Amino acid sequence: MAALAAQRPGLRAACAGLAPARAARRSVLGVPLRPGVAWRPSRCGSSAAEAPATKAEEDSFLQWFLLLIPVTAFGLGTWQVQRRKWKLNLIAELESRVLAEPIPLPADPVELKALEYRPVKVRGHFDHSKELYMMPRTMVDPAREAREAGRISSSAESGAHVITPFHCPDLGTTILVNRGFVPRKKVNPDTRRKGQIEGEVDLVGMVRLTETRKPFVPENNPEGNHWYYRDLEAMAKITESTVPGGPIGGQTRVTVRNEHMQYIITWYGLCAATSYLWFKKFLRRTPGA
Repeated sequence: MAALAAQRPGLRAACAGLAPARAARRSVLGVPLRPGVAWRPSRCGSSAAEAPATKAEEDSFLQWFLLLIPVTAFGLGTWQVQRRKWKLNLIAELESRVLAEPIPLPADPVELKALEYRPVKVRGHFDHSKELYMMPRTMVDPAREAREAGRISSSAESGAHVITPFHCPDLGTTILVNRGFVPRKKVNPDTRRKGQIEGEVDLVGMVRLTETRKPFVPENNPEGNHWYYRDLEAMAKITESTVPGGPIGGQTRVTVRNEHMQYIITWYGLCAATSYLWFKKFLRRTPGA
């Protein structure tokens, strides 16, 4: 018993000596480890290091992707500058043709190909018994069109253009003359007898050539005397006239839309705005932003 008693203090001493070792086996988080479980280092530090690299890659992609906006806008603005130059030349050419002095109508149809929108003069008489009607049409009225610019609906009255054969004894041929616009209620020639001129007259009008059918435009209906576009064989040469009680002439639209300056301002303005935002975000941001 004495020997046993003598061993107990040593055992306690040994056990007391193990206390610091047990304390050392606690994790860095202060959580005691279970027996038989090996401690492994956390990978949080690795993930935290990868996050900035991924964000940097995303920022780089976003930076160059957003740069496409001002670059594209600048390209479109420059393209509109070229388009405006082309349109101004076209308008100048049309004005020079329209304002030129009338010339006698050539007898050779081949010569007419170079006379689109050119004023010509001719003498002859109408054949009202063979009128043709291009419809639906609205009257060309620049004043009304300026008032209603930007509106969805229009107050323009629907009607038709009256195309009348015109015999030219001096040329030995017959041409088709666009006499102008009549409202739908006046399409029937019996309702406008006063405007049906008889006898020889001198006409001055602009040469218009044939046109091809545009998409979604119906085919002409010769049997029903309903024409949607100028056909080469039926309406090869067109001039116009206005008489009291008859169709309203001047229905050849020679104005050309020129809105390219608005497009230029729009695209260059977008380019400037987006360039400033891109520069402010990617080139002038403070460190750590």
